[in-house]
Amino acid sequence: MAVRFLNQQLSDLCLGKPALRPVKETASIAEALAALKRSSETYVSIWRCSDHSKEVQRDSDCLCVGKICMVDVICFLCKEENLGKITKALEAPVSDILPKGVPIVRHLEPNSSLLEAIDCILEGTQNLIIPIQQTHMSSRLRRKQLLSPSNHHGVEYCWLTQEDIVRFLLNSIGVFSPLPTFTIESLGIINRDDIMTILYHEPSTNALNSISRAHIQQTSIAVIDDDDNNRLIGEISPFTLSYCEETVSAAVMTLTAGDLMAYIDCGGPTDDLIELVKQRAGDRNLSALLGVIGEEEEYSVSSIYSSSSAASSGSSDDESSTLSKSGGSGNYYCLRRSEAITCYPWSSLVAVMIQALAHRASTIWVIQEDQSLVGIVTYKEMLRVFRSIANPLPKTKPGRDNNAFRQ
Repeated sequence: MAVRFLNQQLSDLCLGKPALRPVKETASIAEALAALKRSSETYVSIWRCSDHSKEVQRDSDCLCVGKICMVDVICFLCKEENLGKITKALEAPVSDILPKGVPIVRHLEPNSSLLEAIDCILEGTQNLIIPIQQTHMSSRLRRKQLLSPSNHHGVEYCWLTQEDIVRFLLNSIGVFSPLPTFTIESLGIINRDDIMTILYHEPSTNALNSISRAHIQQTSIAVIDDDDNNRLIGEISPFTLSYCEETVSAAVMTLTAGDLMAYIDCGGPTDDLIELVKQRAGDRNLSALLGVIGEEEEYSVSSIYSSSSAASSGSSDDESSTLSKSGGSGNYYCLRRSEAITCYPWSSLVAVMIQALAHRASTIWVIQEDQSLVGIVTYKEMLRVFRSIANPLPKTKPGRDNNAFRQ
């Protein structure tokens, strides 16, 4: 029964998923940033389409080549070569900040199996791009869809994340009994070796490379005690950073790891921390980072989105207006505090799954009762357990060979 469950189609997971509103591959980072701020999600998809002026019957001319979030922008702005020329840096093409060397996104068909999706994730894919299957619709609705900014040559797409698949498995967890009741230690899914850490009073700039790496691997950086460097205090999570403004780059460049944790906490930074960042940024000639969102530079929707039309005929006025680089947080909201989400080696797999989904945490830190750090458990390792139920991993990769973005 478990194997049969893993072979069901991905279309079952796509029900109710919103269509992706894509950004052109040729857009600038500033334009992509404006689109990101207007999005209800923390990521926007980046697309390469051969011709945006005509409708074609097949989706082969449109390809999702990656995705970006605020973490990509923050890490880009913190590069030494960009610190003194922020405005010019934001004019660079968005392709400059797409993750390199790994298949972050991959196209799959709606009739692909859940097993194929898990295989892609185990290979390093974060998001699976799935065409939205259209039922019979009136000609009026069809015209409205073609004018939608989420349309790609007559086809709309959604994407599935690791979290989506883990949640889907949890909803039918009884199918896999008794496996979910086993401890994470007995299942061997605790990663004890590849752990990124930084000391509490260490400059957060020392974690920049780790932040980029954690972002790609969908993990976090452990903030540990200076005196007892095995005791977990908190974390610097790319997930939390993705809900911040790009001016957090100034905090990354000026604060310690402990202060940065407080700065990005969902309660917001204190006035003292804000003043400290301003003072240190001024002392280090980094004031340009504080002014990134202060420029009133506008970008039209039609210049950003990968569509022949800026907005659908039924869209609201604010959707068809211009986008301004302001300091507002758009649709962002904080989901959890910056403290680390923890479990124990004797925690069961199902308990850790529930904990991860409840906190929307892609990384669960495994600790002993004295707060000493043991390792981490990720969505990827959870999925590996369910994958082991079926036949061995295939030698060939599922999906289209040319649709994984690699650089």
